[in-house]
Amino acid sequence: MADQLSPDEKFDLITRNLQEVLGEEKLKQVLQERELKVYWGTATTGKPHVAYFVPMSKIADFLKAGCEVTILFADLHAYLDNMKAPWELLELRVKYYEQVIKAMLESIGVPLEKLKFVKGTDYQLSREYTLDVYRLSSMVTEHDAKKAGAEVVKQVEHPLLSGLLYPGLQALDEEYLKVDAQFGGVDQRKIFTLAEKYLPSLGYAKRAHLMNPMVPGLTGTKMSSSEEESKIDLLDSKEDVKKKLKKAFCEPGNIQNNGVLSFVKYVLFPLRGEFCIKRDPKWGGDKVYTGFEEVEKDFAEESVHPGDLKASVEVALNQLLDPIRKKFESPELRKLTNTAYPNPSKTKAGGKGAKAGGGGGGGDDDELAPSRLDIRVGKVISVEKHPDADSLYLEKIDVGETEPRTVVSGLVAYVSQEDLQDRMVLLLCNLKPQKMRGIESQAMLLCASVEGEPRRVEPLDPPEGSSPGEQVFVEGYETGKADDRLNPKKKVWEKLQVDLKVSDECVAQWKDKQLMTKLGQITCKTLKGGNIS
Repeated sequence: MADQLSPDEKFDLITRNLQEVLGEEKLKQVLQERELKVYWGTATTGKPHVAYFVPMSKIADFLKAGCEVTILFADLHAYLDNMKAPWELLELRVKYYEQVIKAMLESIGVPLEKLKFVKGTDYQLSREYTLDVYRLSSMVTEHDAKKAGAEVVKQVEHPLLSGLLYPGLQALDEEYLKVDAQFGGVDQRKIFTLAEKYLPSLGYAKRAHLMNPMVPGLTGTKMSSSEEESKIDLLDSKEDVKKKLKKAFCEPGNIQNNGVLSFVKYVLFPLRGEFCIKRDPKWGGDKVYTGFEEVEKDFAEESVHPGDLKASVEVALNQLLDPIRKKFESPELRKLTNTAYPNPSKTKAGGKGAKAGGGGGGGDDDELAPSRLDIRVGKVISVEKHPDADSLYLEKIDVGETEPRTVVSGLVAYVSQEDLQDRMVLLLCNLKPQKMRGIESQAMLLCASVEGEPRRVEPLDPPEGSSPGEQVFVEGYETGKADDRLNPKKKVWEKLQVDLKVSDECVAQWKDKQLMTKLGQITCKTLKGGNIS
C-alpha cells in the first residue's frame, strides 16, 4: 500500500488523529526523499491495558505509510521512574511487555516482521551512551529536568536523582536509535521539547515529535496502570470487561472526558473504519457508523444511550482481546505473567500472626487469600454407598499421596456411581477432618451447583491430561502458601467460598480470577453461573 501513496498521503496517514506534531516541515522533507524512521518507547512498569491500543493503532498507520518503526522496551527508564519496576523484575517485565504487545499487534493485524524491537539496556549501558549521559547532565539544569518529567515521572515530595535523569535518557534514545521522529503521548511534550533544545548542543540532529492525545480512563481521568478502576487489563475476563464498562463514566449526552467514546474514536475507527451500535429493535435496532463525528453527534443528542454504547464497545473490545487471552492461556505465558507481576498480597510464610505449629504460611491473622486453600487434582479410585447412610457416597480418592483419601460426599441424588468411578476431580485437602455417620471424611469434593427444582450438581473438572496431586491455584495467587490446616473457628473456607463461582463460559473462578492448574482452566460441563462448594 505504501508504494502507492504520495509523500503528502503518507504525511496525512502518519499524522491523522494526532493532537500535535513538532517539526512538520522536517517530516515532509524526509518523506520526499525516503521512508520515515520513527520510534515508540514504553517503560516496562505496570501491565499494559486497553489504552495501549491507541498507540498500537498509530503504529499500524505508520507501517501503512511505509515507515520503519522501532518499539523500545525502556527497562532502565522503568527503574529510574521512582523504581516502579524493581531491578530484579526488569528482565521479566521486558519479556512480558514483548509478548503482550506482540499479541496486541497481531490482534489488530499488524505484521511483526516490519517492526524492530529493542531493549533499552541493550545499548543504554554502553560506554558511549553513558558518556553522553554525563555530557548531557553537565548542560541540563535541575529546573529543566524536573519540568520535563513533570507529567511522566512520578512526582514525590523528595524526588530521587534518577527521576531527573529520566528525560535526558529519553532524549538520547532518539540519537542512539537513529530515528527521524519520536512518537508518544502529549503528556511527554516537555520531554520532547527538552530533546529539541539539548540534542543539538551535543552535536546531534533535532528530531520531529508526534503526539497522541491522552485517552480518558474509565473514571473520566487518565487511564493508568496503577489505578485499577480506571483501566481494563488486556487479560481481563469477559466478565471483568463487562463489570468495568458498566461502572465507566459515560453520562448521557456528555462527550467530555468520556473514555468509552474516546476508545471508539482512537482505536475502533482507525482499525475498522466503522462502528456498529447494537440495540433493541424497539429503540431503532442496530446502526452502523462510518465516521466518528456522527457517533459523537448522536451521543451528544442522546439518540445513542450510554448502555447501548457500552454494550457495543464491549463486543468490539472482546473481539480485540480474545486472541490475546488465548495466547496467554499457555502455561509458559501464565507463569511469566505471575512472576513478572507477583501478587503484592501473597500470603507470607509464618511471620506475625502465625501460631506455633498452626500452619506454616497462612497464620490466622494473614490476609484472606485463596492461596490458603490446599486444592488438588484427585482421581476417584473407588466409590460405594455409605454403609450407614443411603444419602451419602463413600469414596477413595488419589491425590498423589501414599494412600488415597477417604471422602464422604452427598452426591447420591445427583451423580451416579458409574459417572464418578475413575473420574478426575478437585479436592479441598486442608479442612479439619470430620466424621459423617461414623466415618471420617479427610477432604471435601468440590462441585458446582445451581439451586432450583431440582437442584443440579456437577463435580468440577481439571484440564485434560491432569494427574493426581497437581496443585490448583487462583491466577495471581500462585506464590502463596496454603495453611497446613484451616482453622474452623476462623471460618476461612466459608469466607473464601462466598466468591467461588462458575462463569458464563463454565470456568471456575474466585472473584473473577480463574482457578487453574499448570495445564489450564478448571471447568464444569454445564452449570453456568453456579456456586462452588
